[in-house]
Amino acid sequence: MDIALKIAKEFDIRKKQVEDTITLIDEGNTIPFIARYRKEATGELSDELLRDLDEMLTYLRNLENRKEEVIRLIGEQDKLTDELEKEILSAEKLQRVEDLYRPYKQKRRTRATKAKEKGLEPLAEIILQGREEGNIEEIAEEFIDEEKEVNSIEDAINGAKDIIAEIISDNADFRKYIRGVWYNKTVLTSKVDGEDENKTYEMYYEYNEEVKKIANHRILAINRGEKENILKISLESPDDIVVDYIKRNTIRKENYIFKDIINEAIEDSYKRLIAPSIEREIRNILTERAEEEAIKVFAKNTKPLLMIPPVTGVRVMAVDPSFRTGCKIAILDETGKLLDYTTIYPNEPQNKVEESKAIMKDLIKKYKIDLIPIGNGTASRETETIVSDMISEMSEEVYYTIVSEAGASVYSASKLATEEYPDVNVSIRGAISIGRRLQDPLAELVKIDPKSIGVGQYQHDLNQKKLTDSLKSVVEDCVNTVGVDLNTASPSLLNYVAGLSPAVSKNIVKHREEIGVFKNRKDIKKVKRLGGKTFEQCAGFLRIAGGDNPLDNTSVHPESYKTTMKLIEKLGYIKEDIKEGKLKNIEEKIKEYGEIEDLANDLEVGLPTLLDIVTEIKKPGRDPREDMPKPLFRSDVLKMEDLKKDMILSGTVRNVVDFGAFVDIGVKQDGLVHVSQLSDRFIKSPMDIVSVGDSVDVKVMDVDLVKGRISLTMKGLKR
Repeated sequence: MDIALKIAKEFDIRKKQVEDTITLIDEGNTIPFIARYRKEATGELSDELLRDLDEMLTYLRNLENRKEEVIRLIGEQDKLTDELEKEILSAEKLQRVEDLYRPYKQKRRTRATKAKEKGLEPLAEIILQGREEGNIEEIAEEFIDEEKEVNSIEDAINGAKDIIAEIISDNADFRKYIRGVWYNKTVLTSKVDGEDENKTYEMYYEYNEEVKKIANHRILAINRGEKENILKISLESPDDIVVDYIKRNTIRKENYIFKDIINEAIEDSYKRLIAPSIEREIRNILTERAEEEAIKVFAKNTKPLLMIPPVTGVRVMAVDPSFRTGCKIAILDETGKLLDYTTIYPNEPQNKVEESKAIMKDLIKKYKIDLIPIGNGTASRETETIVSDMISEMSEEVYYTIVSEAGASVYSASKLATEEYPDVNVSIRGAISIGRRLQDPLAELVKIDPKSIGVGQYQHDLNQKKLTDSLKSVVEDCVNTVGVDLNTASPSLLNYVAGLSPAVSKNIVKHREEIGVFKNRKDIKKVKRLGGKTFEQCAGFLRIAGGDNPLDNTSVHPESYKTTMKLIEKLGYIKEDIKEGKLKNIEEKIKEYGEIEDLANDLEVGLPTLLDIVTEIKKPGRDPREDMPKPLFRSDVLKMEDLKKDMILSGTVRNVVDFGAFVDIGVKQDGLVHVSQLSDRFIKSPMDIVSVGDSVDVKVMDVDLVKGRISLTMKGLKR
């Protein structure tokens, strides 16, 4: 198989791009490094596409390895024919290879293997040959052998039928056909089969849908309902079509003397062996498809969550809300340093509202608080109402915002949190995390397992390894897109920098603490266990503000420093102009020079690299998160009862799923914008329109106070 060509066709890119990318991967380069600094080789493939390419490369290489292994295993049995070997080598899917290997695979003792031990395999072969003349009983009688427990003609024929049933079940072409027919013609049926206290699965009590049309989120819901013993799932399969197909392709002539025996074997094979096996396969195919899509949703939702712009230069009073145990408050200065903390009890059962307001007012005045981030967990909306009332009673200009507290409790009890705040109570650490994730979301959220901050559906029902790997890739891409301050970054943040291992990340921090701040990127070569290859991978993603070289505060890679200095000199600048921000109009200088392609040729550098250099030196220290949607700040709050039909509100997208987007509009319950209400035009996926963290305008369509549901629309409204 020409792996590069197959990948090129799959992603609709040039084969040369794929070959060069494979070479870079095989040389040990990381995906972020390849995406950012090897654009000429890859043809500017995105980090997301590069990861998909890498995944397909791994699959195809595993497929080739499996083919070799299967050929070897069949060869060891002296059963490998040229035709079979050719079929295996031409297989494009792992499933096809396994189907071809199935007849030769070592099996546990089955009815067929027992029949073979009794010497009945030749009889099975005779029956399958399709004789048109002869006497069935006379032929079968020759295989009676009391020592082998074949005591009668009936025993012999039944044993032969068992062997034929397994041969039919193991037929690779049959299985391929049956799998396709089942997928396209089977109907999945769901019925209630247990107690569903909250009517979570009500829509699936009497439900049926064609397998090929079932939406991924419904597959996951059905699977969970089945796992919880609430739903009973069955597949209504096209049995007659399948059995008829097998018979037509097994019995070639109507006057076979063994026709009835073969028919019985086929029906037994289908009912006992094929149907249960194919049903499991179809359910697995559906689940894998749904999980794959759900993992993509998690990844796509997590990225904008991590890329929410930091709110810099503000003092915050972070609130981790709760009922019985009280609301934890942490006061943080502009750098995220903990200044003070306390606990208030404004909610049930204590209801110390006025006392809580007074405490918060004193803290706001004492520490000159600008913003109040409130965690979005238990008692969030109740606490929000009290905070809003308090703000309305004050002359100070203070705003609040709702912040995702996903993973805050996980962080609070972690070893890392204990190391950071050894003298602070576990409960207060959650409030600190909520405050810091407003001030710098990325730096704070990397301290938490990505699975704990991901936003999507059915998280615990998914393949955990695949989910972890996918989310880790997202975090890695975000960290390397933004860049990391080498002199302030925690080991948790450094861990995600391309090429850096946890051990090297700790060594960087240790070196920084013992020797002092890094003055230039070259200094990190002195860090223990940080070799040349690691330096090449990580250097461009590490920033040094106010260091010896202004280029160290950009994403320009050290390998391009000489080229950058030549560029500056050609355009009449000096190095200090970068630091002083005097290159904002560099494009005009380039136009005066001539065509940028000619400039790239003169500098002997690829055009993509040159364009990246120009973008970076225009604005050193640029944070790409500046272009992302800003958090929404509020000073008042609404109740569900305040909502009226056709009311237009501003909100923040909190979650995006297959069937729509959940939007925080400042009331207790997030509203749902169904996929059909996201746009005036037809869209395939909600993610084509919105992302987590987006600020959007929505119109109220319906409010169900009993069920706590709010239906919203974005049709006809500007985003």
